[in-house]
Amino acid sequence: MPGAQPERSFIDELDRDILSSTGTTAPVFAPFTGAKLHDVPQSSTQDVMDAATRGRLARREWQAAGFDHRRRVLLRAHDLLLERREALMDCVQAETGKTRGQAFEEVFVGASTTRYYAVSARSVLRTRRRRAAIPLVVSTRVGYQPKGLVGVITPWNYPLSLSLFDVIPALAAGNAVLQKADNQGALSILSSRKAFIDAGVPEAVWTVVAGDGPSIGGAVIDASDYICFTGSTATGSTVAEQAAKRLIGASLELGGKNPMLILDDVDPKRAAENAVYGCFSSMGQLCTSIERIYVHRAVATEFTAEFVARTKALKQGPAYDYSTDVGSLALPLQLERVQAHVADALANGATLLAGGRARPDLGPLFFEPTVLTDVTDAMACSRAETFGPVVAITVVDTVDDAIAQANDTTYGLNASVFSGSVRRGIRVAEFLDSGSVNINEGFRATLPSVDAPMGGMKDSGVGRRNGPEGLLRFVEPRTISAVTGIMTLPRTGAEFAKMGPLMITLLRTLKALRRR
Repeated sequence: MPGAQPERSFIDELDRDILSSTGTTAPVFAPFTGAKLHDVPQSSTQDVMDAATRGRLARREWQAAGFDHRRRVLLRAHDLLLERREALMDCVQAETGKTRGQAFEEVFVGASTTRYYAVSARSVLRTRRRRAAIPLVVSTRVGYQPKGLVGVITPWNYPLSLSLFDVIPALAAGNAVLQKADNQGALSILSSRKAFIDAGVPEAVWTVVAGDGPSIGGAVIDASDYICFTGSTATGSTVAEQAAKRLIGASLELGGKNPMLILDDVDPKRAAENAVYGCFSSMGQLCTSIERIYVHRAVATEFTAEFVARTKALKQGPAYDYSTDVGSLALPLQLERVQAHVADALANGATLLAGGRARPDLGPLFFEPTVLTDVTDAMACSRAETFGPVVAITVVDTVDDAIAQANDTTYGLNASVFSGSVRRGIRVAEFLDSGSVNINEGFRATLPSVDAPMGGMKDSGVGRRNGPEGLLRFVEPRTISAVTGIMTLPRTGAEFAKMGPLMITLLRTLKALRRR
């Protein structure tokens, strides 16, 4: 059975990989117990600048090594992630309070992402012919150049998989990465990074810093040629402003208040069984987690009863094996926010169907998965993201009403539709203002589908990770055109007068042939 937490010597070895000249550290506490896990070295802005300089120099050789070399290195790292999965899961659990199963999901998704970009980078980024302005007379090709140094700012809630979602395509495209780890997630990031360094990624090509968000995160943005940020909408707006001032691109995956629609043709018991995981996985500390359920009146009574029963039956506790269904919140601030949202809802007339209380008998940050109904706009949990194990059930009379209420939010990250007919579920999904929609699942149909883009609409962010789109954000398209010499392009008025009719005939011919 895996250990209760990572070995002390292993932690010390990883901590040395954080660039730090300050001599200062920040404590990280284990959510399960409240005991100090380790002290994270804190970086300075000069550390960030030094890392950026080394990364830019090392990147040249990494890019010049070519796709085949990077493919081999990344595939070796894929194998090491799988070989070291138990230690990686220990790190994830120790920092986040997840269950073993949810930590396994992080390793699985991280390995899938690594394999996908290792195998697909060459084909996505190969130079391709494009139709020239005058076929045969001009030849045109479009290729891609790595942006250079990619800044990645990674949160604490999914430290391993969210990190690799951004880092791996950046590396596969030939960039260097300068990553700011959240203190609470640094151990998981460093443990996964070690697999890539051992596989052959040069250390300077992927560097990690830690420290105060505004100063160290801000320094990462100032040093980078492109920035990836995952976190709150408020902070994401600040990141976007800073990136815009430097005229660099940014992909931002931000908050969500994600809806689930339960249509009138579902099997209520089966729908409830699957819906529970979509709401309470990782204790709801996931930007794609479901926080609002709209259930059709025709199945509301049976669905709600089954959903509440299954929520109450979840086994909660601190365990480094597969014996629990839900774990702990990760930080004291998360517990405070969840308690405040639930207390506010109940004080303003919401009905508590399940949970609603902390479980200090299990550990300092445990809170029961909570189901509310009769939630109104007067309550904080109605529109603000709770980012915890709290879901509100609302009964609706029509599918149109469910769609309207689901879209009545400033967010648009993830949504879910449960239906007895997948075809009907897809039709409903077309009307939801969301970057991802899962049919008969909460979020796990779309999130691990690494060949498909994932991102938000409205206040849930800009840009996309995963898929070819997630790779193309890290390169600059470059067009190279050459005159073939078959014919000289017109230069003088006399030459335009002579060639003009021929060029008009060419345009009409291309249209008739339906050529672009």
